[in-house]
Amino acid sequence: MSLDKATVASIATLARLRVPDDRLEPMVGDLNAILGFVEQLNQVNTDGVEPLANVTGHALPQREDAVTDGGYPERVTLNAPDPAGDFYAVPKVVE
Repeated sequence: MSLDKATVASIATLARLRVPDDRLEPMVGDLNAILGFVEQLNQVNTDGVEPLANVTGHALPQREDAVTDGGYPERVTLNAPDPAGDFYAVPKVVE
């Protein structure tokens, strides 16, 4: 399938895009290249390949839920202007 300038202008109108006339010709080339690539993809033999409907059917690897960092609150609160024990003290923002 090959597109011409009038077809690209019509597609732009349907997509509610304002494309100046001087940009239509380069867009014709770009869209024809995209359609050519899609035609190449259609030629790929996919016999025996099950379609992927969604990605949630696959299990993700699990890792152990363990603390790997932390345990030094004195270093964390070292720069706190007004520490409250092992925590940062912040001004009240909700009344």
